[in-house]
Amino acid sequence: MRISSSTSNNPVRSMTGFAALRATTSEGDLTCTLRSVNHRGLDLHFHCSAEFAPFENEMRGLLKAHIARGHVDVRASLTRSATNGMPFVNQGVLKHYVALFRELSGELNLTGQPDLNHLLGLRGVIGESTGANELPEAYLGELLAALGTCVNNLNEQRSREGGQLSAEIAKQAAEIERCTDAIAAIRQAAIPVFTERLRERLRELIGSTTITEARLVEEAALLADRSDIHEEIVRLRVHTQELQKVLASGGEVGKRLDFLLQEMNREANTTLAKSAGAGEPGIQMTALGLTVKANIERIREQALNLE
Repeated sequence: MRISSSTSNNPVRSMTGFAALRATTSEGDLTCTLRSVNHRGLDLHFHCSAEFAPFENEMRGLLKAHIARGHVDVRASLTRSATNGMPFVNQGVLKHYVALFRELSGELNLTGQPDLNHLLGLRGVIGESTGANELPEAYLGELLAALGTCVNNLNEQRSREGGQLSAEIAKQAAEIERCTDAIAAIRQAAIPVFTERLRERLRELIGSTTITEARLVEEAALLADRSDIHEEIVRLRVHTQELQKVLASGGEVGKRLDFLLQEMNREANTTLAKSAGAGEPGIQMTALGLTVKANIERIREQALNLE
């Protein structure tokens, strides 16, 4: 049995998918279906008949090896071939009925003969082979081969959808980069506004008769930090570049993207807060910052579906 590995091309996969497979086996026609949806971890739910219970651990192990995240419904059913579970005549019971008929016929001095049609309808004469619902241990190999192919089909579908989501996320990340560059360019025009704001506050502090020199230095450093968005721009660029690297690396990207998006959203919020009251440049930076936040939210919605 050969299972395709996610590390071969390391694709980004969606957590949503469906696959079904029907295979002819030694015990009959086997049908396997896998349906997966979003989940924070791997959550396997088996909906199989009792005959598959002895193989559930092995089935679970195979699925864990090739699915990292998602709520997965696993279904398996077997339509038995004609030779399995065929009815048979319990000759011991049948002979007992015939012997009892003849014994009573002799005692009652009756001359009739037993009717086979009636005898076959008596309780216990017709039955099914013992263990008809049990599958032999050797069947495990056929079951895992079919389930493995079904997993491959599921992962191929999830990879196609994951590729489409990655392409959309890449477009939105590029838009965030464009807006960040535009904010950085506008910041140059806003620097005089930031500087004047800092000077006004320092003049207020200097005019106070109660402030100490140490407090003045501390306030000056704090105001300088609050009066410019250079650091926020740098961090937003770094996080956006890292997001693109995560997508390019492939594999399990969902949780890593979620962390980066939280950091990016924090920088965008701080940029908006610092840009308020910066005149016309501030208005322009606010519009761009809101666009950044909108794209971050779009990426978040799409990343929630990635493994």
